[in-house]
Amino acid sequence: MDRRLFLMSAPAAAVATLKSPASLAAAPRRGVMLMNRIGPSSSTLYIANADGTNERKLLQNSVFEYHATFSADGASIIFTSERNGRGNSDVYRARRDGTDIQPLVTGSAVEDAGVLSPDGSQVAFVSTRGSHRANIWVMDLKSHKVRNLTGGPDVQGDPEGPDGFFRPAWSPDGLWLAFSSDRNTDWRGHDAPYGWEHTQELSIYVIRADGQGFRRIASKPGYCLGSPKWSLDGKRVAFYEITTEQTWGARRPEAIASVVSQIVSVDVMTGERMEHTTGPGLKVFPQFLSATEIAYHRKGGPDEGIVYTSGRPGFKAALRSPSWSPDGKNIIYEKTVFREWKQSQPLYSWDPEWEYRYTDVFPALSRDGKLALTEKDSNSSIAIMDPDGSNRKRIFEVANAGLNPELVKVGLAGAFTPTWSPDSQWIAFGVGDWFQTRRMGTAKIMRVRRDGTGLEQLTDGSVHSGFPSYSADGKQIVYRVWGESNTGLRILSLGDRSTRVLTTEADNLPGWSPDGSRIVFTRRVDAVNFDIYTIKPDGSDLLRLTTSRANDGHAVWTADGKQIMWSSGMYGFREEAALYDNTFQQYGQICIMNADGTNKRLLTDSLWEESMPLYIPAAIWKRT
Repeated sequence: MDRRLFLMSAPAAAVATLKSPASLAAAPRRGVMLMNRIGPSSSTLYIANADGTNERKLLQNSVFEYHATFSADGASIIFTSERNGRGNSDVYRARRDGTDIQPLVTGSAVEDAGVLSPDGSQVAFVSTRGSHRANIWVMDLKSHKVRNLTGGPDVQGDPEGPDGFFRPAWSPDGLWLAFSSDRNTDWRGHDAPYGWEHTQELSIYVIRADGQGFRRIASKPGYCLGSPKWSLDGKRVAFYEITTEQTWGARRPEAIASVVSQIVSVDVMTGERMEHTTGPGLKVFPQFLSATEIAYHRKGGPDEGIVYTSGRPGFKAALRSPSWSPDGKNIIYEKTVFREWKQSQPLYSWDPEWEYRYTDVFPALSRDGKLALTEKDSNSSIAIMDPDGSNRKRIFEVANAGLNPELVKVGLAGAFTPTWSPDSQWIAFGVGDWFQTRRMGTAKIMRVRRDGTGLEQLTDGSVHSGFPSYSADGKQIVYRVWGESNTGLRILSLGDRSTRVLTTEADNLPGWSPDGSRIVFTRRVDAVNFDIYTIKPDGSDLLRLTTSRANDGHAVWTADGKQIMWSSGMYGFREEAALYDNTFQQYGQICIMNADGTNKRLLTDSLWEESMPLYIPAAIWKRT
């Protein structure tokens, strides 16, 4: 299906599923959709003096808040909160002392990065409402009328690309907004041609508050320019500048300390450029405090914290998205924590028919109602449990698998993708090195009985083999192999242990349909593009179901085999990539379509990386 037609036709159907929290709470539910989310487990706002002293929580009843900014008069603070449900971001306002919390912009779409106009009459914010893509919107606080500032045809870029708009900032006179955008850029992978995950290239733009005068003021090929802020006299705009490639390392814990960026500003009228920093370190979130001083955040590494270009003392701290008061005397920021999420933790639901809950990765449901998954939140072992997480039992221990413990520790080795046999007695899975380490490591298919006994190896480990899926009759397993000269899908006969070739392309993540008639999988179409396909087990009738330039992958069947769910980046980034932590594909959202590729629609609409969906009907859930 042509993606342009999809984008034109999908929003009406998809938006119909996006309800308000009140209507969702009252709606009857068909069951639970388990899903995985990569994002902080907690986020709390703090306010302090500019040197880090007198730190205290902004809100006494903090829920999950981030991305705070001061009003121009310093009397109030605008921030994003998920108090209407985890994953549902809305814009709020509070007094500087944390009292009188009021919603400003709420809804089921992403509402984020709010900033008040200098006169306090309008709020600019990022929203995915209407199109599911990140745009800059403005709301009049008196009339509550909203307008998509970047939605016009003269501003919108190529819909085949990321095409997002982020981090609005008001000029001091309230006439202009600056923002970053990846419009008219293409999707690209890190470490080309290897990287499945995307990097981001941003430029800086301005537009009048009335929607006129749109133009680009700063751009650099191969670089990402982000988080613009105006000088106090309105003549310059500051931003961080980082290579496009390093927007990958900026969100990865193993690489962040080696990433280098600089703080730069340009004259809005002439384009004259000035670099305000030099040397190592990932520098983000610049803000003019005077004509000669810029404050910024040094993200990651041993010197993480707040720095001032004037040379006055900053402070070291693990914080995120700082913003300074207009007088420069105070700073507000969030502190995030990444801990294990609780299995079955409630999440915001975008679908009135299903309750959404968190799961660890690669969940699989047996025909008798048991859940198997990879314990990625622990050490990537295999466990089974009731769907709500109770009666949990580890049936394969990775610590005894002979894998590199350092790779296991950082999630790059382990046991992945459990699949149940149709009789619910066996679980097959892949064991080895994964993700980027697969280029140097190996992996094999193994299986074990549901009680943890009878462990046996199904492939010899000479080829990197993984992501198995049982056939409907339990007699075969489809899996993928990967190597420089050996790629594609293979089918293993469990009777005589013979293997036959199904495909020879760069294919991955196969899943046998419940009725055994088709196999869904992800194919690497070119260096940066992955799409969803299905094929018959005999190798005939290959069908391509997605065609977006963004990644489409991790496809799974619904239990009746009539629909396919998958993770897609087709709606672009929802935030600047370099500002995330510990994430791979923060643009990924969960979609669903008919088995023939028709009726595509969105099931999530958040700032976070969403994947691994599994529907569990109410009748099965209630048994736990």
